[in-house]
Amino acid sequence: MSEKKCPLNCEQLEKLTEKFPTPFHLYDEKAIRANARALKAAFAWNPGFKEYFAVKATPNPYLMKLLKAEGFGADCSSLPELMLSEAIGLSGEEIIFTSNDTPAYEYEKAVKLGAIINLDDITHIQFLEQCAGLPELVCFRYNPGPLKGGNAIIGHPEEAKYGFTRAQLFEGYRILRDKGVKRFGLHTMVASNELDATYFIETAHLLFDLVGELSSELGIKFEFVNIGGGIGIPYKPEQKPVDLTAVGEGIRKLYEKAGFTSLDVRMECGRMVTGPYGWLVSRVLHKKHTYKQYLGLDACMANLMRPALYGAYHHITVPGKESLPHDFVCDVTGSLCENNDKFAINRALPAAEIGDLVVIHDAGAHGHAMGFNYNGKLRSAELLLRENGEVVQIRRAETVKDYFATLDFEGLNKFTV
Repeated sequence: MSEKKCPLNCEQLEKLTEKFPTPFHLYDEKAIRANARALKAAFAWNPGFKEYFAVKATPNPYLMKLLKAEGFGADCSSLPELMLSEAIGLSGEEIIFTSNDTPAYEYEKAVKLGAIINLDDITHIQFLEQCAGLPELVCFRYNPGPLKGGNAIIGHPEEAKYGFTRAQLFEGYRILRDKGVKRFGLHTMVASNELDATYFIETAHLLFDLVGELSSELGIKFEFVNIGGGIGIPYKPEQKPVDLTAVGEGIRKLYEKAGFTSLDVRMECGRMVTGPYGWLVSRVLHKKHTYKQYLGLDACMANLMRPALYGAYHHITVPGKESLPHDFVCDVTGSLCENNDKFAINRALPAAEIGDLVVIHDAGAHGHAMGFNYNGKLRSAELLLRENGEVVQIRRAETVKDYFATLDFEGLNKFTV
């Protein structure tokens, strides 16, 4: 088992805090780009392979611009995500729009950008046609129900709100065909943070079989299958990352066995691209001893809510004390008026003191993105460690002025009670 490391040591982090007060999120450009290249290399056998970065994981245009330079597109699910993609120069089929319970104005924007529309429900065919018109290329999201297991984050597919049933797929593509749509894609996504490489190979197998059946029965040709994202990351030190080469090779064998020659394989990974290469850097404000030990940080679940939301594990280190005995068992907490505002429970750490820095690992996806303002907490800054060693701010910290920006205090003065 190897100890997780931050790319900056204690001295470097302390120097950084002189300019950027804690808490903040820090990302590593070099590692993110290398990881992006590894994913592409695993599918180099498929000329049409495309990865659409799941913007929801880390919706920062600076990171998106880095990934665009590596050939990634964008997987969007809302108007602001579409606008971020547009801001970095993505357009057309470099964007896939996968949403649910979608308002008309979001479909209108996606169609205007020329994005691939991935419909979540058979009734959305008519809704899309009425509000924005049917584009030449349409994709459906398939929910295989009990045919495919999910996991704790998304749940059992048959209980998930996403996607078409098998019967609805056949009916939906028939409707599109009869309306003159000529280009088709097929997508599924039924698990998140999955570490079993065979899971993704099985997903591809399921889609390959379905493409064959749909094509045969309806007389249509599919341009691509999108096997979704969901590749997990080793949050715990004893876990191992998914073997991307094994995933790519396993899918290649199925692809060739099925006799495909021009079907593109596409993905929409987010977590595995940036997740391991982001850190939440915080500082110890208080130590408390009542019925147990507590280490109180200047960060809270507004900065990283996965532990509170999912009971998720995030590794924690104390810079400069990594080699000391881990004999201080404590709950690592934030300052929200919620008892689940804890980054760790009964975690064995080195004996941290007030003023020590604390690094929470694997916060590069679904970290800052899931921030919120409960209790009037302000979201933290995002920093990027460039390949040349420079650290730049890619999102400033929120201020009280930001928090109050949507309130009308002039109106308040005129408001009588």
